[in-house]
Amino acid sequence: MKTYPPITIPFNRPGLVGKEMEYVAQAVANGHISGDGEFTRRCHRLLEETLGVKKTLLTTSCTHALEMAALLLDIQPGNEVIVPSFTFVSTINAFVLRGARPVFADVRPDTLNLDEDKLERLITTRTKAVILVHYAGVACEMNRIEEIVSRHGLTLIEDNAHGLFGKYKDKQLGTFGRFATQSFHETKNFSCGEGGALLLNQAEDLERAEIIREKGTDRSRFFRGLVDKYSWVDVGSSYLPSDMLAAFLLAQLEERDRIQARRKQIWQTYYEQLADWAEANKVGLPTIPDQCEQSYHMFYLMMPSLAARQRLMDRLRQAGILSVFHYLPLHLSPMGRKLGGQEGDCPVTEDISERLLRLPLFFDLSEDNQQAVIEIIQNRNI
Repeated sequence: MKTYPPITIPFNRPGLVGKEMEYVAQAVANGHISGDGEFTRRCHRLLEETLGVKKTLLTTSCTHALEMAALLLDIQPGNEVIVPSFTFVSTINAFVLRGARPVFADVRPDTLNLDEDKLERLITTRTKAVILVHYAGVACEMNRIEEIVSRHGLTLIEDNAHGLFGKYKDKQLGTFGRFATQSFHETKNFSCGEGGALLLNQAEDLERAEIIREKGTDRSRFFRGLVDKYSWVDVGSSYLPSDMLAAFLLAQLEERDRIQARRKQIWQTYYEQLADWAEANKVGLPTIPDQCEQSYHMFYLMMPSLAARQRLMDRLRQAGILSVFHYLPLHLSPMGRKLGGQEGDCPVTEDISERLLRLPLFFDLSEDNQQAVIEIIQNRNI
């Protein structure tokens, strides 16, 4: 068994960038630390005004936001949902929980997003929705995908866990689909440890979304004085995060320009300083199409082989630097196979999942530490 020195440069480290602790203390002093307090409302307002969505609802996780989307769509056994195989399990699990059958789509070899050229052949009479993932915060080819989804009368859902404040042709990610979901997990650009949000882009979904989020009750309408008492009126669950988490998150969102500027600087430094090494060693770097304004969520290397990836990971780990791979193909997981996935279904996903390597990228990554990462990579051919 290999032994390694202690980690000195982590892959990710959460940090304080503004008024996080001040706001958390204020939430406690307000005497309201359960859901939908002052700071939750302020987060909602900031995201709605910045993104231009009809309604934002903070949730306890992106997973729960996806589960709300499945409930709002009334997903039933026998429905099919198209989803990229190269994503986190939550993207599809929320719909499988309601009885849907996943139809796994392959991704493009350049952006690693759902391949729009392979989408239409996956649609059947049972298809209910198409779920997109804007991988690494780089937009999918939205014009083409929107046209296909609209022509077939399907619902479009954006899993925008990576892409908050990214854009496609100057339009904010999270504003294309009927629903979009966000993640505020500690690995994301903006974090409160655990958390998420459901973005609603159609007015007809707003009231029912509030009910589902409030355990199937019309409690929100009661607090607004619209009904004399509240009761159980629909299916639902408890999806509200604590207002203390919202307080922490608000402080991060208020510093979004500074956070994004620093992450952009780190991303560009990797890209510029590793370009010659990558070309010499046949290593791929991220592709950002001209029409996309990315969120600078991650920086990855596409190594030429699984063995090459493992050698570089080991070299970095021996220097106390943690680099990580990413998703394994969902269609080849034990559950994916049980649901019909087979080898060869998504050949690009099967290939790139063995070769992708993510480098440390977080707000507090110092220039010296980033240079240490770069020098370890550059000092030897793979």
